[in-house]
Amino acid sequence: AVAQLLNDREIILPEIAAMAVALWAWRDQAWMRRPEAIFLWPSLTALGGFAVNLLAIPFTAKLAILLVGMLGLFLIFRYSLPPALATGFLPIVTNAVELSFLISIGVTTLALMLGVMLFRLRAPAERSAPLDRSAMTAYLLISGAGIALAALAGYPQLGLIPPVTVVVYESLHMKMYSARMALKQTVVLTLSAVIGAGLFQALYSWPLIAALDMAAVFLLLRLFKMRMPAAYAFPLLPFVFPPEVASLLPVAALAACAVSFSLTLAYHRARRRLVAGSA
Repeated sequence: AVAQLLNDREIILPEIAAMAVALWAWRDQAWMRRPEAIFLWPSLTALGGFAVNLLAIPFTAKLAILLVGMLGLFLIFRYSLPPALATGFLPIVTNAVELSFLISIGVTTLALMLGVMLFRLRAPAERSAPLDRSAMTAYLLISGAGIALAALAGYPQLGLIPPVTVVVYESLHMKMYSARMALKQTVVLTLSAVIGAGLFQALYSWPLIAALDMAAVFLLLRLFKMRMPAAYAFPLLPFVFPPEVASLLPVAALAACAVSFSLTLAYHRARRRLVAGSA
């Protein structure tokens, strides 16, 4: 509602919807090991993405620089927060240039962090978890492939779709991953993109569209019996993507999911064979 009133699309943050559901509704402990990182990590990656976007370099170079930079941040501080990847890529893929974007990121993530702290949503647990460098390397390669394929197809802005890239990162770190899971992820994320694109083209009221988007994704996840916070972010992307790209999101989502999750599945199978061979 505020975004439509101010006519400022840059304060619409799809990944914040996903974070709110994961942290406040589902109380995902993996995302709140370090409560302060709920504010710091997305704010830092958003600032990095915003700064890189201002550079006069090719679009694919911007994505590549930020990708390496964010993974470097995770490695240096030995802590990763998947949604921070989305907030980092968002200012580049949406071409955010207004400070309102950074202010909105800071305010909303601070609110999420305070909610976790004040209502004691975090269960007693270790503040850190070992980083899987093998999975991070696979993520780097899969993301690089996505950037290259999108550039070759003539749509570099679709090289890294924020909700997809978050789910890929999480999937690479799963202990068990199957073809059935890859298929379900592809179907749910693609349908959430269809929902978002369809409602955005059919209706005018942004608050109404957003409310219907969230309700539809809730039912979609219940139908597939899945907990995937990123699905809540996908329907909001048409608000912030350039119009010529937003209409392509359903097809782009299907293509990105098919490629990314196929490679993710291949990584898990190769890793299982390697473990079995060394046993």
